[in-house]
Amino acid sequence: MNAARRLFFLLALAAHLLAGCSTTAIENRREGPPSDSWSGRMALNLATEPPQAFFATFELKGTADAGELSLISPLGNVVAEMRWAPGDARLRNGQTTHQADSVEALSREATGTALPIQALFDWLKGVGTTAGGWQPDLSQLGQGRLRARREVPAPVAELKLILDVPSETVGPKTIIPQ
Repeated sequence: MNAARRLFFLLALAAHLLAGCSTTAIENRREGPPSDSWSGRMALNLATEPPQAFFATFELKGTADAGELSLISPLGNVVAEMRWAPGDARLRNGQTTHQADSVEALSREATGTALPIQALFDWLKGVGTTAGGWQPDLSQLGQGRLRARREVPAPVAELKLILDVPSETVGPKTIIPQ
């Protein structure tokens, strides 16, 4: 494990331990119609030896093509910020900025495994897209909860999100004709 990743892991672990003492509410952007902006809590568990766990508050904005994902400690510090646009993907953690070919490569650097950021936008809209071996469970999306699991490639990974948005703005909509 390189020094930056080890530091990030230790910060995430410290943030998790402090979570019981302090919480930070993130304002939801609710102006106008529902936007492509979500916030909440994230847990990522990796079945490595030893097992790894990553916990953070998150803010996700934009689209699968151009957006931003911020990972925030319970004390409100931005631990990592990923930004992407066509032909450009950057990770900023502290004073360091890294470039990569894809946002998934950045997420691997920030969390220890490639997260399906592109598919995550579909999942949050209630579309069960599979990507990179990840299988979403959208059965509780109406309650603001999302789970996804990846068996292959190793290591086995489980992602859990708890959204801060009200259930009316999450998941697929049912339109009843009048």
